[in-house]
Formats: sequence, C-alpha cells, structure tokens
Amino acid sequence: MSAHVIAVDVGTSAVRAAVVHAEGHLVASSHIRRVSGLGGETFDPEVLHRDVLAALAKLADCPAPAALAIAAHIGTVAVDAALQPLDLGGGWADTRGMHELTAVDDATAQQVLGSSGRPSLTGGALAYLLGLGKERAARVAAVLSPKDYLLARLTGRLTTDTIDAAYTLASDVRRRSWNTAVLERLGLDPALFPPQAEPVSVVGELTAGAAAATGLPAGLPVVAGGPDGSVGIGLLLGTSEELIADVAGTTDVVGRLLPHGIEPPQGAMLNPAVLPGRFVAGGASGLTGGAVAHWRSLVGAVEEEGLAAVPPGAGGLTIVPTMTGARFPRWRPGSRGAVLGQRPEHDAAHVLRAAHEAATFTVREGLDLLDPTGRLPVALAGGSARSAWVAQLRADVLARPLLVSPEPDVTLLGAASLAFAGAGEATGPDAIRSRLIGEMREVEPDSSRSARYAELYAHWRRLQDAVDEAVVSSAGFGRGRLQQPAVGQL
Repeated sequence: MSAHVIAVDVGTSAVRAAVVHAEGHLVASSHIRRVSGLGGETFDPEVLHRDVLAALAKLADCPAPAALAIAAHIGTVAVDAALQPLDLGGGWADTRGMHELTAVDDATAQQVLGSSGRPSLTGGALAYLLGLGKERAARVAAVLSPKDYLLARLTGRLTTDTIDAAYTLASDVRRRSWNTAVLERLGLDPALFPPQAEPVSVVGELTAGAAAATGLPAGLPVVAGGPDGSVGIGLLLGTSEELIADVAGTTDVVGRLLPHGIEPPQGAMLNPAVLPGRFVAGGASGLTGGAVAHWRSLVGAVEEEGLAAVPPGAGGLTIVPTMTGARFPRWRPGSRGAVLGQRPEHDAAHVLRAAHEAATFTVREGLDLLDPTGRLPVALAGGSARSAWVAQLRADVLARPLLVSPEPDVTLLGAASLAFAGAGEATGPDAIRSRLIGEMREVEPDSSRSARYAELYAHWRRLQDAVDEAVVSSAGFGRGRLQQPAVGQL
C-alpha cells in the first residue's frame, strides 16, 4: 500500500486538497477559493466540480496515492440520469421546500423526526423534493449531497455515506437505511436516494475521464467520506467517550460519541459516527465564527491585545449572533441577530469582544446539553484554534478545560484518516489521530473569569429569548413547528 492518500475538504468559502503521508505530514496542498454567501444557501454544482478538479490537478506530480476521500459541507444537488445538475445546489442554510415539509400532517412529521434522529424539521433533500412538485421532480434521477455529487462525477457511481444520508431527513438513522415507508407515504420514489455506505468504505474508482482531468491514476480507490464537521469530529474524538469535539468554523459543529445503547438528549441530533456501528450526538450551532467575521468586516480588525484589554461583558455590549437562525440546540430558524446596550464609548474592540463572547455562549448551550455535569473537556479545532486568546476566552466562558488541536484543519485531515482506513491502514483510529494531529495543548479556565461569565451567560440567554419573542411578534406568527424543537422520539 502507498504511504500517501489524497484528502479533499469542500467548505463554503474554499476547496482544499492535499497529499497526506501516513506519518501525518502534508506532502503538498492546493487551495481554490469559492464564491459563496455567508448563509450558505445555494451554489453552482458545475463550478464546484471544476474547482475540485482544479485542486486535484495541482497534486498530480506528487507520489501515487492509495486512496482519495472527500469531506464537504452538507446540502442537496439534484441530478439527471447523466449526473448533470438540474438546479442550483443547496448548502447548509438552504430552505427550499420548507413550506411543503412543515405542512405535512403531524403523524408523518413525528415519523420523519423519530427515524431521522432530528429534533426539528430542517432543510435537506426531503424538503427539496417536496418543494419541486410532481412535474419537476419527475426529471430528477437522484438527490445527492455536494460530496456525493462530486463522488458521482469522479467515479460514475451513485452512493452516499450514512452521515450525509441522515441530513436528508429521509434516512432511518439507527438502521442506516432509507425510510421507505415515509418516502412512499409522501409520494416520493425511494430510488431517488442512492445506496448508503459507511464513511470508511471504498465506493468506487476514479474513471478514465476524471483521471485525464486531474492527472491522477485511473482506478484510484475512492472512499465514501462524509460531512465536513462530522469528519472533523470523528478525527478529534477517535474512540473516546470522555470528550466533546468542537470544530469551529463559520458555524461550530459539536459532537459527543455516545456509549453503546445510550440515546441523545432532547434537542441534539443523532448521527452515525465515522466509526462503523457507532453514533454521535450533537449538531451545528448556526453562525458563530461567521458572525465574528461579519462584524470584523463592518468595524475592522482589532489586534488581540486590544480585545484582551476589554473586560468580560464588553462594557455592557451584548450581541445575539443568530442572523440566519438558531440551530443546535434551540432549533429556531426564525431567530435573528441583535446588538444591545450600545453606548457612545463602545468601539470596534468592544464590538468584536462581544461577538466572540456571543459565539462562545452559543456553543456553551450545546455543550451543556451534551454534558450537563460540565466536567468533560472540549477538543477544539478549526479557525478558532489558531488563536491563543480565543482559546482562553472559550475555556473561561465554557468553564471547561480545552484540548486545542495543533492542527486546526481537522476536516481535511479527517478526510485523510478515512482514506487511510479505506485503503487498508491497519492502525486504529486513535493511533491515526495521534499521527495526524499530534499532542493537544491543554488550556485551563480561569476560575474568576468563569464565575463572571456564568452571570453574563445567564443574562445573554434571557436577552436572546427576548429578541426571539420580539422577532416572532413583529413577523406576525406564533411559535409553530419552525420555531421550537418538535417533541418526539429521538
């Protein structure tokens, strides 16, 4: 077996590809910037395909790889029988078809939620198909995630991994199979959904056409892969049940590997893990890092020394970051952001400090749901892990120890770990994690600052509830299925 694999990470802002050695170092990498909005609603699948081919072509002169794996953001791409996209692709914030999905009868809605392991009806392939109507849906040969669309173009085969399947709302997550009873009840053909495979499974080989476009060898094994956040969580956790993983990017995706036979808490998603037969509880927070970046674009950058000089609480300035709706654990798509308590003396440093605090408060809600004891440490990776100041702020706000990954790009390295597993790497997931990530740096919370942040966090939650109530009232509708978590089997 070759000591190298190719990993691809498709984010909303860029496509990254790398040749990764089995000892953990990157031999070569490439980066293609994508044009995508902050909310991640839609994208052009053909452009994404060209971007991935271009990123892979830059690696053609590197050592021959043993396998290729892709991690990508969640979403929906409808294709015809020739694997050509029929519509814009949907990203993680795509709401197409939500009106039709939320209009289904309560019994069907509860069946969808119970089997899909979701606490609330969200967008995805099921909503998209319902929104098309029968005439337009008749043209669709398959509905795929962005990653599965890329795999189909690279291998000529239709397949999906069990985690991406969960995000369609059409999968029976515990059985790792499609919920044909619900699909038929909704008048949808189960054949529109491709076969499911474990994320580490080899599902195809690089076609001659894809090989010619990239310079990579024809017949290269291609692994099923998975959603970017889930793949990153899988690498951070390995087989540990005593950690919570936080992959901090535009959103924070948090997850905890569930002990066998344990159900997730109310309000958490249930996803298959990258480990065959295991499950992860958690979810994506909505805008966190994206909200900080948005405010930075408005007020300008501030050095970390300036942010650190602002006391906890940002001088009474509070930000609610839910510009595109609250996801895990509140599940209120109608939520919107707010700036409260602004005074003339507040400057850019106060605004950015308040934005960072709000992002971390949002994450804390999910962490406290997954571990009400507050004792489990958090393995942190992603963009926020690059900053020592942000890591300390997070430890203080969360009142938990942080284990900061020295390699923040865990979605890319997570894809590499799946490729190694698919290529027959005999080493277990914990050893692969150690080689790809290395020793994590521990950051302990400061007890005095944590005590202050406990007060600020309680205040922030009350303000967020008040803002939500004001948004609902001004919009003229009550809290229906879109505004609150649905209560049902998880």
